[in-house]
Amino acid sequence: MSTPACPICGKPVEPRYRPFCSKRCADVDLQRWLSGRYAVPALEDEEGPADSSGDED
Repeated sequence: MSTPACPICGKPVEPRYRPFCSKRCADVDLQRWLSGRYAVPALEDEEGPADSSGDED
């Protein structure tokens, strides 16, 4: 079984900072999430949001 690697720098994982090797790499990852560099793709509805104006007949 291979030793897991830090997703930021590739060094061996430190249990204290798992899945990272250090606080620095954990902070780099957090900054990437907060800045929008990482994003979860979403499918947009072609019709747009549901109409909630109450104009039902």
